[in-house]
Amino acid sequence: MKKLIVLVTGLFVVGFVVVGCGRKDDSGKVTTLKLAHGLDTTHPVHKGMEHMAKLVLEKSGGKLKIDIYPSEQLGSERECIEQLQIGALAMTKTSTAALESFVPEVKVLGLPYLFRNDDHYWKVLLGDIGRELMDAGRSKGLKGLCFYDAGARSFYAKKPIKTPADLAGLKVRVIKSNMAMKMIKAMGGSATPIDWGELYTSLQQGVVDAAENNPPSFQTSHHYDVCKYYTLDEHTRPPDLLLISNAAWNKLSPEFQQVLQAAATESVAYQRKLWTQKVEESLRIVKEAGVEVSYPDKEPFRKAVKSLWDEFEGTEIMDMAKRIEQVQ
Repeated sequence: MKKLIVLVTGLFVVGFVVVGCGRKDDSGKVTTLKLAHGLDTTHPVHKGMEHMAKLVLEKSGGKLKIDIYPSEQLGSERECIEQLQIGALAMTKTSTAALESFVPEVKVLGLPYLFRNDDHYWKVLLGDIGRELMDAGRSKGLKGLCFYDAGARSFYAKKPIKTPADLAGLKVRVIKSNMAMKMIKAMGGSATPIDWGELYTSLQQGVVDAAENNPPSFQTSHHYDVCKYYTLDEHTRPPDLLLISNAAWNKLSPEFQQVLQAAATESVAYQRKLWTQKVEESLRIVKEAGVEVSYPDKEPFRKAVKSLWDEFEGTEIMDMAKRIEQVQ
């Protein structure tokens, strides 16, 4: 029933997206693109997209507009990506982890402990490799516009997780990503894919014992109401990716394409600044709410996932991982 509702919603949306993706006509019509995602409106990634939409309006002289639908109003991450592919939605923001089943090349960004630090992370995403990965979905009807900082993902649970051994027997919610599922298995846990919008109830009812995400998502979702232990092992750092469908992009005039790309690129620095501030704020809020935040030795976690790295030896994923490691 849920998928039927989403499909009907998508068909309703397409009537506006098709009309809104053409060039401005002589009557002064405004071109409108619909952008849907699953995050709360207080989230720094949402605010980054709001800033991008503001820049689009300014740079186009009011001729190009982006309407944003947050909080899974038009479906989950996967459902929004599917709507882009069938032309029922113009734009979406997705984690690269959720994008893996559509664009296999981005799996590399889900390898645990791939990035040395924040500087290395952004040199990769803003460089040639980042551009290659943004373009990897073009054959699937998906064009990447920019990466947003989605931080490092860490474990939170109803009991302390100090080492990988503490994950044994725990049902750990993961995003619907093969890489994430393999990582949890390598660490000894039981991976359970659940949509973001269903996770609070799943934690509350014991469907899962733990989850993993960045500090702003942990805090803004109020998952800390249920999980009082947050272990900053920072195992993965898959970025968020702003996508537009090939169909929507191709219907834009060259002028509007330039405006949209420039606004997206410019919004990244703004979002990164907000992200840094929000991480500090979120950790303060959850600590004040009684959450025990710990900083474990990461080496046991790195050793636990070595088998996952070994699994990709000799593949294109490992070739890309080695290129990423060489970025200075």
